[in-house]
Amino acid sequence: MSEIPLLFSPLSLRGITLRNRVVIPPMCQYTAHDGHLEDWHLVHLGRFATGGAGLIITEATAVQKSGRITHGCAGLWCDSQIPGHARVAQFALRAGAIPAVQLGHAGRKSGMQRPWFGNGPLTEDDFARGDMPWPPVGPSADPVDDGWPVPQALTTDDIARLIEDYAAAAKRALAAGYKIVEIHGAHGYLVHSFLSPLSNKRNDAYGGSLENRMRLALEITEAVRGVWPDDLPLFFRTSAVDGDPQGWSLDDTVALARELAARGVDVLDCSSGGIAGPATSSASGKRQPGFQVPYAARVRRDLGMTTMAVGLITHAEQAEAILAAGEADLIAVGREALVDPAWALHAARALEHDLQFETYPEQYGWWLERRQATSEFFRPGEPA
Repeated sequence: MSEIPLLFSPLSLRGITLRNRVVIPPMCQYTAHDGHLEDWHLVHLGRFATGGAGLIITEATAVQKSGRITHGCAGLWCDSQIPGHARVAQFALRAGAIPAVQLGHAGRKSGMQRPWFGNGPLTEDDFARGDMPWPPVGPSADPVDDGWPVPQALTTDDIARLIEDYAAAAKRALAAGYKIVEIHGAHGYLVHSFLSPLSNKRNDAYGGSLENRMRLALEITEAVRGVWPDDLPLFFRTSAVDGDPQGWSLDDTVALARELAARGVDVLDCSSGGIAGPATSSASGKRQPGFQVPYAARVRRDLGMTTMAVGLITHAEQAEAILAAGEADLIAVGREALVDPAWALHAARALEHDLQFETYPEQYGWWLERRQATSEFFRPGEPA
């Protein structure tokens, strides 16, 4: 192929350049200790860096200790957590990938079970394992669903402290060496629960009208952008729709994206669903290849904003077609990358972009190029 595939064309955002459009999105590992990253996180994320991805986003990272999804979730609420993040960021950079971190607060979904124990509210079995509950918070005293704990409604003083903690966590992310911060505004967690009328029943400046429900997301964005260097990008992840006619809509997402862009957000990461039940529950109830791509496409078309598509994007030709159609600028490959951490390298060969292993780490590429030259069983174009 004479032309570089769009999937492997560089993308410049402010002062950084991604080597390609392949993104590893945040995927919680539920393996942190008191918010500190462990060796697991370095190896887990490092595989994707050596596997050729252009951007790697560390899992949802709490800005407050009580903002963790589970006891095993990562944090940046104190300085002692910086070194673990720095190991990940530094390794990714050495391997040619751009490191990013997603900052968030789980809100009324905080203090959940680790998913392999049930993915719901904590039970006596979790208490026996040492995972004790803490009071969740939200925009209103409305639980996620029947059987979930009732959250405490945040006061305006609580909100002010929360915004300060987002800014403080962003400063720690910068100290750790991350080059991009993503604000988590999706999947039923705190920021999303303020945006959605299904969960936000407030009657003050943070509830009621669309403008008021967007206020927290925009104030957090302003605070983070205020401490994040001008030459480094800022992302925002949204649940583009709730999947309920009375909930958050795609038109709302376009309105939010317009305000986010005006406040210095560079990329809208378009997911969906999660306002009730598990974060991974689909807004449509049906999952088909690329089922969330239309959300990224709408924002990109209406606003000209850079967008990221995510959701059952599993093969190189599919990713290339999304970019070629102008539906997104970045392609997030999550669970498929768990199956194949070198997804980006294999995609490059599938698109005939790298038949000589030139995009591989040199520690691997020189071996594989020689194997290809000497093996009658290895055909150019096949994955290594």
